[in-house]
Amino acid sequence: MEIKPRILIAKPGLDGHDRGAKVVARALRDAGMEVIYTGLRQTPEMIVESALQEDADAIGLSILSGAHLPLVARIMELLTENEMDDVPVFLGGIIPPDDIPTLQGMGVAGIFGPGASTQEIVHFINDTLAAAQGDRAV
Repeated sequence: MEIKPRILIAKPGLDGHDRGAKVVARALRDAGMEVIYTGLRQTPEMIVESALQEDADAIGLSILSGAHLPLVARIMELLTENEMDDVPVFLGGIIPPDDIPTLQGMGVAGIFGPGASTQEIVHFINDTLAAAQGDRAV
């Protein structure tokens, strides 16, 4: 029996627009993944606690509010504190190009802006999780 990857999709901060997050969640489900959608206005603490409780294989964040740097910094900090550094984080939303290197430096594995295809996101997650499993097998 094949184990489905468990992907947590979250909307951190005060941003109330979740259409993109729901589109991605549906695409991941359609691709055979198990998706846990946390809903709107989640704190970094709530997101990491959910990822821990749900044994998430990856975390997807949707941020349109412009608060991506402090929110992602806190989420990455909490993941480290909870020994979840191996859980890849990917991000979608309105991200200024100048902030991408900073986010990557924090450990964000993938960043998808407006117009990114759901197929691209599915492939990214499959490739990232396959690479992580290969690393653990060594």
